[in-house]
Amino acid sequence: MATLRIKLALLLTYFVFAILLNSVGTVILQVIHTYQITKEAASVLEGFKDIPIAIVSFLIAAWLPRLGYKNAMLIGVSLVTLACLAMPLLPAFLTTKLLFLTVGASFALVKVSVYASIGVVTRSNAEHASLLNFIEGFFMLGVLSGYWVFAAFMDPAAPQSAGWLQVYWWLAGLSALNLLLLLSTRFPKLELPKVSHAAEDFLAMIKLVYRPLVFVFVISAFLYVLIEQGIGSWLPTFNNEVLSLPNQLSVQLTSIFAASLALGRLAAGVVLKHVSWYWLLNSCLACMAALILLTLPLTHNVQVAADVSLFSAPLAAYLFPLIGLFMAPIYPVINSVILSALPKVQHAPMTGLIVVFSALGGTTGSIVTGYTFANFNGQTAFYLCLLPLSLLLLSVGLLRQQSLRASNSL
Repeated sequence: MATLRIKLALLLTYFVFAILLNSVGTVILQVIHTYQITKEAASVLEGFKDIPIAIVSFLIAAWLPRLGYKNAMLIGVSLVTLACLAMPLLPAFLTTKLLFLTVGASFALVKVSVYASIGVVTRSNAEHASLLNFIEGFFMLGVLSGYWVFAAFMDPAAPQSAGWLQVYWWLAGLSALNLLLLLSTRFPKLELPKVSHAAEDFLAMIKLVYRPLVFVFVISAFLYVLIEQGIGSWLPTFNNEVLSLPNQLSVQLTSIFAASLALGRLAAGVVLKHVSWYWLLNSCLACMAALILLTLPLTHNVQVAADVSLFSAPLAAYLFPLIGLFMAPIYPVINSVILSALPKVQHAPMTGLIVVFSALGGTTGSIVTGYTFANFNGQTAFYLCLLPLSLLLLSVGLLRQQSLRASNSL
């Protein structure tokens, strides 16, 4: 029973953060209308989320084991609960920035703690892998449901209304429930390993970058997340401004992107048993480029009915988010390639690099897409994804070359 409660606490914690972390695109769309700010200004929200994740994740190894995993989760969930309460009580763009800063910093605490706690409640490698995959799957369920939860509080007839902020009362309640579950759940006492100083961790990470294999990987990770976040964060606004769809429907249709990512990762787990990762990624990148080139022309001069609904939206609104199907396998696969090619003692600093460069890529993608969207148009902003996509195709080839060289040297 105690183990079941711990698993439930971990699942609920991840579910809450999935909704909040992936609400950036929806919130960007809403703050532009509600607070009358520019797209360039709204694009910084991605940075307020990602940069704290990178910084706190890097520093966490030095002191989190002393703090304790349960305590770290309690701190993270408590901060997020307060931040959610502040959104409707102190409605302002500054409050929105502080919300994502809090969510990002708290997620760094939570992710490390959740992953470490999985080993406490599982007895075998197979059980560990099963629970980890289930928790990540539950995370995607949170992402999917988040679009619909936010859409339920939006008024299509009044896009500038601040009524959507009422969703944060519900999210604060869910976080408070999660907090109570964590408080009432007894976690086993852990034998914690000794930790190095943060400066030593930083030096270890820097030394890794000098390796050609790692250097190529961080470029690949940066480019991938730049593309994913650039599309994911601005797709609701694209649906609204380019396809002329109501705010609520724009957010609902963005859930196709999240569903495609989830389905693509599940399918890749099966396909990779029979196909080389290199050829799978090349195929995915080619399909992404083809979908961009074939779908975006359909978004010009779109005419929509006044009573447009979920089932009568323009064809492009359904087709473009399917890019997630082909995008999905890339990030997990390149992470697996780099970790498999390194000794286990280097996995911790390598994970730090993964988090840091992923966060930087996500922030850059959102800001660049937002700037292009504002100064040109939505089609140009998404066509621009073809540039990092081409560079990613090149870096994946270099990654394969370096990983083979590393394997041969073992």
